[in-house]
Amino acid sequence: MPSFSRSRAALRSGSCGRRLHHGVEPAKRVKRWLVPACVLALSLMPAAQALGPGVEVIGAGASFPAPAIETWAGQFSRETGVRLLYRSVGSSEGIRRVTARSADFAMTDVPLTQAELAQDDLLQFPVIVGAIVPVVNIPGFGDGELKLTGQVLADIFLGKISRWDAQELKELNPRRSLPDLPITVVHRADGSGTSFVFTYYLSRVSSEWQERLGIGSRLLWPAGLGAKGNEGVSQAVHNTVGAIGYVEYAYAVKLDLVTVQLRNKAGKFARVSQTGVRAALASARWSHPGYYEVLVDRDGDDSWPIVGVSFALIHQRQENHADAVATLSFLSWIYAHGADAAHKLHYVSLDDAGLIGRIESSWGAIHDDEGQIVWKNGK
Repeated sequence: MPSFSRSRAALRSGSCGRRLHHGVEPAKRVKRWLVPACVLALSLMPAAQALGPGVEVIGAGASFPAPAIETWAGQFSRETGVRLLYRSVGSSEGIRRVTARSADFAMTDVPLTQAELAQDDLLQFPVIVGAIVPVVNIPGFGDGELKLTGQVLADIFLGKISRWDAQELKELNPRRSLPDLPITVVHRADGSGTSFVFTYYLSRVSSEWQERLGIGSRLLWPAGLGAKGNEGVSQAVHNTVGAIGYVEYAYAVKLDLVTVQLRNKAGKFARVSQTGVRAALASARWSHPGYYEVLVDRDGDDSWPIVGVSFALIHQRQENHADAVATLSFLSWIYAHGADAAHKLHYVSLDDAGLIGRIESSWGAIHDDEGQIVWKNGK
């Protein structure tokens, strides 16, 4: 495992590696209109039966799971009448907001250590899994036609390979005519869990990357231009001939971006797929405190090399009992009913009943200011 250090101050400033940028102050909590309350569905989970109009939940954090979270939020609101808003502001900002209690829960692709969780009275648990994919805009190349290795990918993002007709790329793609075209690297400009996972992978496959830059949610990138969120990187690659970037797979599909084949740990050139994500997920043990896992460079012929996990963060001590019940009801609803929507959006849901049982049992530690337990066996 690549080594890296991460102070709490660095994490709050949106950084995990050695090269740090300063972040912004947490947003003040504002409850706003979300989704109109609709007629309750005939079939509701037990914990949701006490919910309804007037209850609202605010989430914030990673853009990586945002398409799924927003879809789930709409479905949950229609079934329960709970108003639910998710702000796609990046993992680092999500951590700041939940820590400052300006959000009921956060989503982060940067898993926190047990010491970090304990410092701010937080519980952490996995919610959804997806692929992070390099995407390119090269004239004449279709989806999955360009082959890359991790080392070559690192050298591109280091700025060492700066043209698409470089010898290293020709050797990997001998049957293709590569254009005489400069490479434009597009990276995240904000504190990003997607960047954390991507640079974790680059640190595994490139000793030079590990030595020069390491792992981080925000770095001083040696090449290219920055864009905010998976949305911004996707749009920049789409609009820039010669560009390469990295995004969660759902964003690549949405804009019909060209993905690459990437050589995995088994030495096979893999195309991104839900099968490849599941192969990496199968290696997860979830044995560390806070379910800490980073699913990059895992074994298996079909394994996709860069897989991210989005984790939920929630305070163990809750100031508002009703909001806490609504938040946990939403998260429990995701485990029970969210798989179809996740699949359609090219994510992989968690379907391990034992893992989900462990997660929901851990919610017994969540209590309100009067010491009353918030979640009692889903009721």
